[in-house]
Amino acid sequence: MTNIKSLSKTPAFKFVILLGFVSLCADATYEGARSITGAYLGVLGASGTVVGLVAGLGELIGYGFRLVIGYLSDQTRKYWGITTFGYFINTAVVPLLALAGRWEVAAGLMIAERTGKAIRTPPRDVLLSHAASQLGTGFGFGLHEAMDQIGAVMGPLAVAAVLYLQGGYRSGFAILIVPAVLGLIVLLVGQRLYPNPCDFEVHTATLKGERLPRVFWIYLSAVALVAAGYADFPLIAYHLQKGAIASSNTIPLLYAVAMGVDAIAALIFGRLFDRKGISILIFAVLISCLFPPLAFSGNSNLALLGMILWGVGMGAQESIMKAAIAGMVPMDKRASAYGIFSAGYGLSWFLGSALMGILYDRSVGSLVVFSVVIQVAAIPIFWQVRRHNI
Repeated sequence: MTNIKSLSKTPAFKFVILLGFVSLCADATYEGARSITGAYLGVLGASGTVVGLVAGLGELIGYGFRLVIGYLSDQTRKYWGITTFGYFINTAVVPLLALAGRWEVAAGLMIAERTGKAIRTPPRDVLLSHAASQLGTGFGFGLHEAMDQIGAVMGPLAVAAVLYLQGGYRSGFAILIVPAVLGLIVLLVGQRLYPNPCDFEVHTATLKGERLPRVFWIYLSAVALVAAGYADFPLIAYHLQKGAIASSNTIPLLYAVAMGVDAIAALIFGRLFDRKGISILIFAVLISCLFPPLAFSGNSNLALLGMILWGVGMGAQESIMKAAIAGMVPMDKRASAYGIFSAGYGLSWFLGSALMGILYDRSVGSLVVFSVVIQVAAIPIFWQVRRHNI
């Protein structure tokens, strides 16, 4: 394993850092917003079912659209252009939440933000995979995710500071225009510095075939189960606010803690993935499936521990899950594979989020049982994928 110090001097490493900084700014923008959207919808009059449906629908539309974007990216090879367009939509709509006076308007903007993320993610992941192939796919994706989550910590902290200073939710959304603009500027500079990132991948992929391999579909079924059982933060925030478990000023801080854990977990799990393979993802699921009974408890200390474990799971999902795909499919089908992966993940997330929103309004205990059981059900399938030496 090449040591990190020597890797840091390579152009591939610098490219990952550049993309990581763009994602840092984007995450500071939309994760800062997401830290209060659940509570914001509640203030605007939405129910728990509505919060769950909006969160799930945003993921469904966003992830489902990636199916088309992945295919389009592979066909046109316009990875940079599509990535830029997606980042613009992804971040530009966030400050507009400051102008929303009804939960229906806020919900529409939340869905638009998810759509922008859908547009930029498959081609961005392909650009990243080229450079990561030189660094170790787990480490490359893990490093990117770590920077991603630094932004995800900074955004909620900025929003929390605004709320603390009595700026209100709308001022919290408005301040996020700063990282949005900065990220877009760096992205445009990156295109000029690295016009052809595919040059980083010097070794031609050995995988062949007209179709995606069977192991990819097996892997996707396991990922779908994890996604279906993973409660989205807006629903957790709704629970914390409704039960007076955390104040409106504290909720963004809890999210920031989770994102910080996410960043550390992504680096650790990414590095371990390059050494141990898919077994590390199984271990991550075993840890993260413990978060539901804690996050949805009535105790603030247990809720904090639950958010830490929630962050561990997110770190693994955003690094290892994507890194594994790069080793499963041919390079010329990679964007399509990422698009299909995201669509399956998003559909499962939507169905799970919608069901958990309904379960929440009826029984928090049933939500917890559903979340834990369906995540654990993914482990035997991941174990089968492990037999393919991934």
